[in-house]
Amino acid sequence: MRTCKGRVNAVESFGSVDGPGLRYIFFLQGCSLRCQYCHNPETWPGTGGMEMTADEALRKAMRYKSYWKNGGGITVSGGEPLLQAEFVTALFTLAKEQGISTCIDTSGAVFSREEPVFSRLTALLAVTDTVLLDIKHIDMSKHRDLTGQDNTQILDFAKYLAEIHKPVWIRHVLVPGITDDEESLAQLSAFVAGLGNVQRFEVLPYHRLAVHKYEELGIDYPLVDVPEPTKEMAARAEEILRVKEYQGYKR
Repeated sequence: MRTCKGRVNAVESFGSVDGPGLRYIFFLQGCSLRCQYCHNPETWPGTGGMEMTADEALRKAMRYKSYWKNGGGITVSGGEPLLQAEFVTALFTLAKEQGISTCIDTSGAVFSREEPVFSRLTALLAVTDTVLLDIKHIDMSKHRDLTGQDNTQILDFAKYLAEIHKPVWIRHVLVPGITDDEESLAQLSAFVAGLGNVQRFEVLPYHRLAVHKYEELGIDYPLVDVPEPTKEMAARAEEILRVKEYQGYKR
């Protein structure tokens, strides 16, 4: 288990918004979605990045353990961490032996109740304390337009996490003219309210900070004419989504 290898694109030593407390964050390589607003396009390919074992990854993170107050610990993001489930499971198993809080930031797009995927993901969830689940769009057709894939597996993953009572933070990126219409927000609000295991519901305003990455990679940025949402737009979305009703709400 200690020698199980993964591909890591980057790390962040003091993440403050990706799970409880301060977190050491691993951004893994590889993603099956092509979200039009993605701010980590360099993580799309399954190749590249840094190869490291679970033991090496834990030792890198443990240097910062003294800063993990208020439930802090390790978060694995991406890319899509579920594509490297065996590596993350190995890392989290070692982390739990040290009493470290574990968190994954995922779209859930590769979830399946079929084998062998189901067993790999349930093993990972067994050593995961919190799941940050990004729901891109509640409408299947609009989700496909936005990401290149429909949301069937994502919504089923959300339902499965509710079935096993896994603590979840829901995240929704607010993109003017794409994810902010009242009907879709109301549908998303109703879906999340019916889960019963959501500790926090976060509206993440779309931003254009990654445009330079697309230029460097020679990729056309698809939302070049889309403005960032105003504070008023974000407040309206939070009201429709009723984010203040969730236990861990912070503004």
